[in-house]
Amino acid sequence: MLKIFNTLTRKKEIFKSIKKKKVCMYVCGVTVYDFCHIGHARTFIFFDVVYRYFKNLGYSIKYIRNITDIDDKIIKKAKLNKLSIKSFTKKIINFMNIDFSSLNIISPTFEPLATDHISEIIKIISNLLKKKFAYIDVNGDVIFSIKKYKNYGNLYNKNKENFLKKNSFNKKNNFVLWKKSISEEFFWNSPWGNGRPGWHIECSAINYRYFNKNLDIHGGGNDLIFPHHENERAQSECFNNSKFVNYWMHTGMIVLNKKKMSKSIGNTFLIKDLIVNYNSDSIRYYFLSTIYRHPIYYDVFNLKKSENIIKKFYFCLNLFNINKKEKFLKNSSYIELFYNAMNDNFNTPLALNVLLKLSKKIIFFHKIKNFKKSKILSKILFNLGSILGFFNEISKKNLLKKNTFSKLDKKIKKLISKRKKARKLKLWKKSDILRKKLLKLGVFLQDKKI
Repeated sequence: MLKIFNTLTRKKEIFKSIKKKKVCMYVCGVTVYDFCHIGHARTFIFFDVVYRYFKNLGYSIKYIRNITDIDDKIIKKAKLNKLSIKSFTKKIINFMNIDFSSLNIISPTFEPLATDHISEIIKIISNLLKKKFAYIDVNGDVIFSIKKYKNYGNLYNKNKENFLKKNSFNKKNNFVLWKKSISEEFFWNSPWGNGRPGWHIECSAINYRYFNKNLDIHGGGNDLIFPHHENERAQSECFNNSKFVNYWMHTGMIVLNKKKMSKSIGNTFLIKDLIVNYNSDSIRYYFLSTIYRHPIYYDVFNLKKSENIIKKFYFCLNLFNINKKEKFLKNSSYIELFYNAMNDNFNTPLALNVLLKLSKKIIFFHKIKNFKKSKILSKILFNLGSILGFFNEISKKNLLKKNTFSKLDKKIKKLISKRKKARKLKLWKKSDILRKKLLKLGVFLQDKKI
């Protein structure tokens, strides 16, 4: 039984889809004004796992991830690059797709552009104006009045009365639904004159287009809880006169040098740079090794540790010829532990621990020449790992391949022999150095007491 932590209620709830065995999931995507950073990697790898897991459970899932292709930052960057808005965003979207593909992130069911949903945006804004949830200010902008929405602040976990007392609600504190254009800006025609949509309204419009009134899961980074998701929830529920989202899910931030990673303070690491030094499985393992709701303190040491663990997994799989389509046993305690972990609010650290236990047993049974048992566990390792998005390519040039093993066989045997001698002579420092060399070759030794 799958349980999900709901940001709105701040507790784990049993998952029950609106329609039987069908899931509607929306995740706020990228604002395409620059290269994607590792914060994007963390969020979209996690929701990629959620997508894969629902499929594995037998659900039909419609997964929407929008692309914000118009806002102030995009306009500014396009001008700096002397490109049209469309040419600039097309270029950045291409870079984004390359990054996500390099991380083995599956494409969502649909990936709509904000600018392709202007008619839905105008329809929602017109409705909100008619119901008096919005007004036109002196500058000609259409503004949503948060005072009119009684549940404002619930998602952000703020008491509305205290929230209102601490804030004077002028244009700054309310939010823009439609921004009146100035002559040189990119704009669309509307009943309120030429302009362009505010940031929050695009997600409501896209959700309305693909899911109508409500959806099962809405996700994103926890920096979006306020104001973006709070505002999106407000305008959607006022428009629909009904509940908008059943389960809100948010990933934690990445912390660098005790500061939240942010482009605004210039402390970001880009995906394109990270993938040069680490393979996609290692990056995926690193981000999944922390509970998705918790912050991650970026640490190169742990990235390297993740890389070594992935090498261990591939070493186990390369001991045998794994057939991707071959069925595997379903009555294993490892499988039960894995699903128990995933059903507990997608506890990926616990699920990864199951894979680690499997790898140790595979090596153990192979060492004592129980090849049948070792191979069965290898199949389980492959299948469970695949659910998390690992082992997309069983042979990767930057990981240990089976045919590489034969070439390195002599070198490995020589290093093992040297290490045995060093241990007998109690040269522990030399022994550790040799162990690390073997580790880089994908060989994992289990020492016995001398």
